[in-house]
Amino acid sequence: MHRRQFIGAASATLGTLSPWACATSVGAAEPPDARPGFAPPGLLVPIQARPDRIIDVSVCTRPFRAQGPRIEAQRFGRQTVVHNYGHGGSGWSLSWGSAAQAVRLALATGEKRIAVIGCGAIGLTTAREAQRAGLRVRIYCREQPPLVRSSAATGVWSPDSRICTEAGATPAFQRQWEAMARHSFRMYQSLLGLAGDPVEWRDGYVLSDTPFEQPLVGGLGHDGPSEPDYPDLEALLSDIRPRSVPLARHQHPFDVPHARRYSQLVFNLPAYTRLLMDDFMRDGGEIVHRDFASPRQFASLTERTLVNATGYGARALLGDESIIPVRGQTARLIPQREVNYGITYRGHNLSVVPRRDGILVQAQAPGDFGNADSMPDRAASDAAVQRLAGLFKA
Repeated sequence: MHRRQFIGAASATLGTLSPWACATSVGAAEPPDARPGFAPPGLLVPIQARPDRIIDVSVCTRPFRAQGPRIEAQRFGRQTVVHNYGHGGSGWSLSWGSAAQAVRLALATGEKRIAVIGCGAIGLTTAREAQRAGLRVRIYCREQPPLVRSSAATGVWSPDSRICTEAGATPAFQRQWEAMARHSFRMYQSLLGLAGDPVEWRDGYVLSDTPFEQPLVGGLGHDGPSEPDYPDLEALLSDIRPRSVPLARHQHPFDVPHARRYSQLVFNLPAYTRLLMDDFMRDGGEIVHRDFASPRQFASLTERTLVNATGYGARALLGDESIIPVRGQTARLIPQREVNYGITYRGHNLSVVPRRDGILVQAQAPGDFGNADSMPDRAASDAAVQRLAGLFKA
């Protein structure tokens, strides 16, 4: 199953709006009722989708591994290195759960002070999970947020996004993935309602020109021959993952024949990463600027237990060619406080995330898989924003 087919058929990422009410009633009037009625849904405010409102274009290189993330301990001389990298498009989503598994391996060494290599999504959450377990932690990194790759991520709960191939989803991996996803989900629920809204639930719409049960063939929705098939792991979280709801044509304002409404967790990454950084420093954490070209340089550190959370950087650092780059580009539009919904336009390589720091517009291309190019393509983002604008012309 290709990723866009999966998103279109199941839980998508974002939704589109228009100044219509979210749902309108049609047909014969109901008999009068003495009870007070519920307030009707609010109006959907259209997104001001114009290229001149783009304030940032960012590229994120996702570290995909066919067999899933590498979470294991390895001995390097007098040191133990716990690897925690290769989460594909699920880094933020699985960060707490994978951190818990990595920290258990670190605790098994008996050391009370550990080092974490990397300050991105996995590095920061691993450091926080280690502190929660009573360890003293020092982070070594070349870059800090917002300059790390994961700061350019879309920021949505997508724990099964490019996590492994269908062949890699063995029964053992499925159990591991489910444990990581559930642990992460519980942690994110504990962050709801905090100042700055680091994590919040948002509704959205999946739009499609064709029935959702009909596979996409060719066109903008095709991933290309190099893109592998990914496993459908959604059923393992059916008790905690909201299902999308089909909408009748009169229940949405978009000029497309098929639509579903969904709910999804959104990470407001600037506020969320600042929360992680502040909590890490408050609990005695240290951050040291260090650039590693080889694991041999780990020997210069005083810590005997290290967690390698370098993400895509592990490909060059360790010579790990099992990591395949997957390019992802987002444009950020000027924030609109009243826009609180997301959009995924199935078959048109278009998804929208309503974050507090701006409205993210993501467009994917057939050549993204295996593409390590990190240079932004402004023309591609302009085209994506113009496709988005077309949904509001009516």
